[in-house]
Amino acid sequence: MTSGTELRGRTALVTGGSRGIGAATARRLAREGADVAVTYVRSEEAAEEVVRDVEALGRRAVALRADSGDAAQAADAVRRAAEELGGLDVLVGNAAVGLTGPLESLSPADVDRLLAVNVRGLFLAARSAAAVMGDGGRIITVGSCVTARVPGPGATLYAMSKAAVVGLTKALARELAGRGITANVVHPGPTDTDMNPADGPYASGQAAATALGRFGTAEEVASMVAFLAGPGAAYVTGAEFSVDGGYAA
Repeated sequence: MTSGTELRGRTALVTGGSRGIGAATARRLAREGADVAVTYVRSEEAAEEVVRDVEALGRRAVALRADSGDAAQAADAVRRAAEELGGLDVLVGNAAVGLTGPLESLSPADVDRLLAVNVRGLFLAARSAAAVMGDGGRIITVGSCVTARVPGPGATLYAMSKAAVVGLTKALARELAGRGITANVVHPGPTDTDMNPADGPYASGQAAATALGRFGTAEEVASMVAFLAGPGAAYVTGAEFSVDGGYAA
């Protein structure tokens, strides 16, 4: 497999990069020429497979165990990635947990865990990245199609967390613009991953909610992330990009 040159000489960290959208993104960034670090919590074998795939493209790679729900680990993962790769140019804030259910079923611990990973962990990673990035860096966050349209009951907590990602990203765009660092959010729609397979029990309804009538692939989401990480997106910041098959149309 040949690799591109759009990101040659750049370094990237993809949080939650051991599987799904995160793994596809790590591989795509490497194909564009970037050296890549990924974080994982439990999927060490999968993370090491991503590392091998990146190295097979002639790029440097490292897998870092870090729980984004732990404040110290969320921030330190960025420092470790920059140390291992010799700097950091791109942060892809992908790590997240999904928790759905009726309001009365959600415990305070559920709320704390989801917000710790999806919101606080992302904020701390972005803050750490801003501290080590040079001018012209990229922060790309992964939101969700439910920020534009919630299809039914049970997604209140998750939708709230992803709406916070939008606010965080837009604020980062303003705060870091003076250094040429851009911040944008990508909203995947129903995407075929092991956590939400296209042949799963709820898949038909999700696919029907899109204009295209199908699930997306992790690689299709990763292609948007790669564009935003590249030189062609230098004038794009504070923006939201839906990769959702027309879910929000």
